[in-house]
Amino acid sequence: MSNAMLPFALPAPPDGGVDLLLIAGEHSGDEHAARVVRELKLKQPNLRVCALGGPEIAAAGGQVLHDLTATSVVGFVEVLKHYSFFKALFDATLKWIEQYRPRAVCFVDYPGFNLRLAAQMRARGLSGKGGGAIRTLFYISPQIWAWKAQRRFTMARDLDAVATIFPFEPACYADTGLPAEFVGHPFLADDYVSPVRYEAAGPILLLPGSRIQAVTRILPLLLGGFSDYRKTHSEARAVVLFPSDEVAAVVRDELARWPDLGSAVSVQPVAESGAHGAPLAASAVLTSSGTMSLHCALAEIPGAIAYRTNPLTYLLARWWVKIDYIGIANLLLMEPMYPEFIQGAATRSALGRQLRECTDEPARLVAVQQQARRLRRLLTAPTRGSAADWILARLDGTEPS
Repeated sequence: MSNAMLPFALPAPPDGGVDLLLIAGEHSGDEHAARVVRELKLKQPNLRVCALGGPEIAAAGGQVLHDLTATSVVGFVEVLKHYSFFKALFDATLKWIEQYRPRAVCFVDYPGFNLRLAAQMRARGLSGKGGGAIRTLFYISPQIWAWKAQRRFTMARDLDAVATIFPFEPACYADTGLPAEFVGHPFLADDYVSPVRYEAAGPILLLPGSRIQAVTRILPLLLGGFSDYRKTHSEARAVVLFPSDEVAAVVRDELARWPDLGSAVSVQPVAESGAHGAPLAASAVLTSSGTMSLHCALAEIPGAIAYRTNPLTYLLARWWVKIDYIGIANLLLMEPMYPEFIQGAATRSALGRQLRECTDEPARLVAVQQQARRLRRLLTAPTRGSAADWILARLDGTEPS
């Protein structure tokens, strides 16, 4: 993300035309959007789909204009460091939309970038809300229930519709006039295959996340917890999963600082879905609060969440974020399926103790199995539609009035 990369232009569509532009930042957004692209292509093979996304969207048949997953960052401080790059990318994306005029733009999560882009599309008269012809859709609602609740009104100003993946989210838009529909969580889709599964004899999973900045801070916590666990379970093994080559390099650099763990820790790649290989067995997990924590929860793997961020980012988050938990499974259940250890509370002894409870106490596993069943019920949409159906209805003008 250096200034040497700037300025740049996004490539043209193959035939100069495009029906749908998807914009998905981060690895989880890339995977969710890829599932949508696969279904869209199945239902309308000639649909022309371009994207700012990642390798999963490309594999599903979308033309990726820029790999946004390779340049995603998180946190106020981290974004400021790379402001010039993201400003140039933003301007290039807006210029591309203005030149090629997709029938619809579907924003997938990534609200900091995407909501600003929707606002500019309206201001420039490109979107329907600005007097233009381009439909503006948002799949995977921003977490307005956690922070920045007032932005639901600017979303109503700039967007045509929102599709949510959590059942309580449509009610958050009830006072705005913005159509919001729960379309079910993608992890409950028929074609979903989890990347992980529970097995009592399996290794410990260590999941530090998908963003380099987060991995740098969180992985030492997870390794410390596993090292503490090995005081009483000397034969224990662990696997660190990584979503990209960039993260893999950070993981291997950190592991070099833990010679006492030796060959007890291995490093493996993982796709956000299990479509690219057999699910990895695990007996317990230490995880960051990201998407993989929900994969593990649905797979009934007992574990705990550890999280540490830049101290300034953390202080700002404590001021802005008004939620009881950071793990989505915990939020949905309103109880700690995965106990959370944040900032200074994430010590090696606390995390080691959690691992012992997960592997040595049968009651912990029974509780997790019961909670996973509740999660699956909560995340299943009441109708048979999907995110792809939701998009097609708005492309074709057949959405409910």
